[in-house]
Amino acid sequence: MNDRVREILSWYGGDNAGTLTNLARLLGHGKLAGTGKLVILPVDQGFEHGPARSFAPNPPGYNPLYHFELAVDAGCNAYAAPLGFLEAGASQFAGRIPLILKLNNHDVLHDDKDPLPAVTGSVREALRLGCSAVGFTVYPGSTHCTAMYQQLREIAEEAKRYGLAVVVWSYPRGSALSKEGETAIDVVAYAAQIAAQLGAHIIKVKLPTAHLEQVAAKKVYEAEQVPIKTLSERVSHVVQSAFAGRRIVIFSGGAKSEDRAFFEEARAIRDGGGFGSIIGRNSFQRPKAEAIKFLQTVMGIYAGEIP
Repeated sequence: MNDRVREILSWYGGDNAGTLTNLARLLGHGKLAGTGKLVILPVDQGFEHGPARSFAPNPPGYNPLYHFELAVDAGCNAYAAPLGFLEAGASQFAGRIPLILKLNNHDVLHDDKDPLPAVTGSVREALRLGCSAVGFTVYPGSTHCTAMYQQLREIAEEAKRYGLAVVVWSYPRGSALSKEGETAIDVVAYAAQIAAQLGAHIIKVKLPTAHLEQVAAKKVYEAEQVPIKTLSERVSHVVQSAFAGRRIVIFSGGAKSEDRAFFEEARAIRDGGGFGSIIGRNSFQRPKAEAIKFLQTVMGIYAGEIP
């Protein structure tokens, strides 16, 4: 274990040896091992968006084993998925890559402006499958956010008791927010702070825009001249909002996009002090060889091997 990983682990002084060991596993695996950076493959989109929307662009993705293989072959730090996908391959791939069990999910057959995902897995199932962490989504801004916060508190307490790390998807969404407001810098920074206060070890948020959604917050940003003009400045502010950078903050890859634009976003994350990315559709919707090349290019940017 190098000094950078030791430094990151020192930020989590309230955690037991088991949780710190699992955090070290995440930070010490794959191409980015020891850099303090993370690239995680998440495949919850089959549940969240539907199978055709997720896997028809690259039909091998219908097979759960494909995603284990992609994460291993690309050198990802971890693979995250709901219960069914992990059960389908956890034994076959035991010990080959750290796993994160996504414990709640939301479908779009009955979409809602104020979503409340169902709890679809448990800490006990994560332990049975040999996971290093559990994942949980909260939607700050939803009218149901307090229920999600309470669910997460109970799950995080149990996960930490048994030595698992906690990864929180903190995605602002709800009837009180405009569509533009879901990725506004003040809202995304707030979402990162909420996840940190709820006990997350790793926080996943969307890349923020320069839009300011909250009237009261806008006054402060303007009066204090908080630098948010460039994407790297906004990333830096989001990381700052997660306990002055003492919590790991990674950024969503979003829908499949043009490679050059994605790589520029990765550079902005790196330059802004972000800890990496969690990349789903931009990776598994490509043919495997292309996906591996794409992911390893992102990793090269984070490792400083690619300017």
